[in-house]
Amino acid sequence: FQHKDYGKIRCSPADIFGSKCCERLEEETKENVIIAEECEVVAKKRKKDHFNNNTKAQYFCQEKWIYVHKGSTRERHGYCTLGEAFNRLDFSSAIQDIRRFNYVVKLLQLIANSQLTSLSGAAQKNYFNILEKIVRKVIEDQQNPRLIKNLLQDLGSALCILVREVGKSVLVGNINIWAYRMESILNWQHQLNNLQMNREISTGVTLSDLPLHMQTSILHRFSDGLDIINLSQVTSTLHMLSEDRHLWKKLCQYHFAEKQFCRHLILTEKGHIDWKLMYFTLQKYYPKKEQYGDTLQFCRHCSILFWKDYHLALLFKDTGHPCTANNPENCSTSVSPQHFIDLFKF
Repeated sequence: FQHKDYGKIRCSPADIFGSKCCERLEEETKENVIIAEECEVVAKKRKKDHFNNNTKAQYFCQEKWIYVHKGSTRERHGYCTLGEAFNRLDFSSAIQDIRRFNYVVKLLQLIANSQLTSLSGAAQKNYFNILEKIVRKVIEDQQNPRLIKNLLQDLGSALCILVREVGKSVLVGNINIWAYRMESILNWQHQLNNLQMNREISTGVTLSDLPLHMQTSILHRFSDGLDIINLSQVTSTLHMLSEDRHLWKKLCQYHFAEKQFCRHLILTEKGHIDWKLMYFTLQKYYPKKEQYGDTLQFCRHCSILFWKDYHLALLFKDTGHPCTANNPENCSTSVSPQHFIDLFKF
């Protein structure tokens, strides 16, 4: 300030207002800064909660193919993870295709049993969003309820083990989120258990009206013994046809090898092989042969994992991915759900 005798004099706020007053000003300034930061955090949290409430699913770059690279090169940095592949490949559309539905469900089941903790937070969120769509589709279409019940049973058991025995630290995200997901699983199981199949009233030809050889042919189309058992409960004729030894023999030969037969040979009182009992015994010890209408494809030349659209392939000779091979068809191989998991084990 300007002094009449000494001219300009420099002084601090403490010299003018006193040290105590200055300390109060500093404290008030700090409090205002803290309050402003807290308000900013609260505002951001409200925006985030509002976004999460208004969007049921997280949006990802959905593609038909993805490059699977297991190391860094000059052209590409880093590597592809299971979570990244799960996010980017279009599984949401795949479950709408009846040929790919069982394939996606089996893949979700394998992830639930062994790979759930390897998924990122975004991939886990996408996993449960797809699972919710599957449950909704099963309830609306009234198809494949047993398949989804098994998936939810395995997923619920896996989460219980992770939370109780292994510990909370292995799960990505807040424990309250996982508690909510457990409640969702229980709710889905309750909905599926109370699912009532609508009986359609048909005035045309029914299954019972078909000749016996056609009903037998239908039974031979099933690859799961439980489906045959369920169908046999519809009519007494189907029950009689389902007890055919040749039906269960072909089913055993389809799923299991002859060496496995010898290890678990079961005979009837008359000395004949009980193929029906053999089937249910063998499936306890050996995995059944997997059968899917459509699967993911892997190009050995390009190291690309992709969905192949067979209609486009026939019409426009579309390979399903940007392949540089001279003969792309010879480079592609079908990928089983377990093979899909193994691709990302480094």
